[in-house]
Amino acid sequence: MRQITVEIVEQMDQNDELASFKKEFYTKDESIYLDGNSLGLLSKRAEQSLLDVLNDWKEHGIDGWMGGKYPWFTLSEKLAEKLSVLVGAKEKEVIVTGSTTVNLHQMVATFFEPKNGRTKILADELTFPSDIYGLQSQLKLKGLNPDTDLIQVGSQNGLTLDEQDIIDKMTEDVALILLPSVLYRSGQLLDIERLTREAHKRNIPIGFDLCHSIGAIPHELSKWGVDFAFWCNYKYVNAGPGGVGGLYVNEKHFTKTPGLSGWFGSKKETQFDMDHHFDAENSAGGYQIGTPHMLSTAPLIGSLSIFEEAKIDRIRTKSLKLTSLLMDLLNQEIENEFTIVNPLDDTRRGGHVALMHNDAARICKALKENGIVPDFRAPNIIRLAPVALYNSYRDVFEAVKILSKITKNREYEKYENKREVIA
Repeated sequence: MRQITVEIVEQMDQNDELASFKKEFYTKDESIYLDGNSLGLLSKRAEQSLLDVLNDWKEHGIDGWMGGKYPWFTLSEKLAEKLSVLVGAKEKEVIVTGSTTVNLHQMVATFFEPKNGRTKILADELTFPSDIYGLQSQLKLKGLNPDTDLIQVGSQNGLTLDEQDIIDKMTEDVALILLPSVLYRSGQLLDIERLTREAHKRNIPIGFDLCHSIGAIPHELSKWGVDFAFWCNYKYVNAGPGGVGGLYVNEKHFTKTPGLSGWFGSKKETQFDMDHHFDAENSAGGYQIGTPHMLSTAPLIGSLSIFEEAKIDRIRTKSLKLTSLLMDLLNQEIENEFTIVNPLDDTRRGGHVALMHNDAARICKALKENGIVPDFRAPNIIRLAPVALYNSYRDVFEAVKILSKITKNREYEKYENKREVIA
């Protein structure tokens, strides 16, 4: 393999058709941000759309629901039209609402119907803890025991999952399956289409947590027949800390009564009739619960306009090139110092590179002191996420050079090998 030089990466940047989007974001000259898989950076458009919604509140008061630049009453649906492109769904199958865990509770409350010997929920042992907490809660609400009725598929290596192991657990007593699209530690992309097909062969509804794939990877949820999905928008979609989430419901389920009914799921034309009979919207909008949080929804307006222009397929292409370059540079500059634990195959890798090292926590501290923003996941994983919209190939080159310096000079040894409060 040829030596990767600064001239090579600068040529890659010159040929980058997404390079112009970097100026849309608030980046810092003195640092390189590689933590977009935890919290995406602020864009100037997201900032402006937040200011626009604030101004509508200032100028119109309650009339902002139907007036102003972005009328609030239908904003969730308008944004869902744009968001549907990122998940490969029909417009009415997506709604902007809630948060990841609230939307999980809504979907599980709707789709988990234990009966006729089917009482178990199938998940995995590597998923994000909040998903497991939510599933445990839902089982308890149904009078079931999480210790026996929650099945968590094991990992053969503690880092990735084998789809066949998941399929083997799709037994006759399973009533619902919930899995991540991308594993948050290792960055493994699961085969959503295959898992959905196998679940449906056994008449089991299946849903996915898309938090670590939305905005980085194209999806085809409608085509694959996925029953439901939910996600946050503050990682790769750059909608801001605590930004509003999203959910998808396949149109074949629109007649299902929401497990958690709330007035904003009502049909728009009858919502303000204030009738005590709940008449749900015949779309994903019917699964909304409460009044939309306008100030955490507003940044999504500007952010999604960037995605409209950049196109998710082009974003995925560049993302794979960035992570491939990162891995190649690691092998070139710091061979045998780290174990790369994310899948190497482009078809199985999400948007970040995961490195295992016994001193991962303090290496992350040293990286931050040297102007590189990574993140740490217990017990020993460093995640580096070069984001296609605002990271350059030169960013990746410089980050690996700094990581090499830190490890070769053992600069990290001055830090305690313990995570900060926020890892």
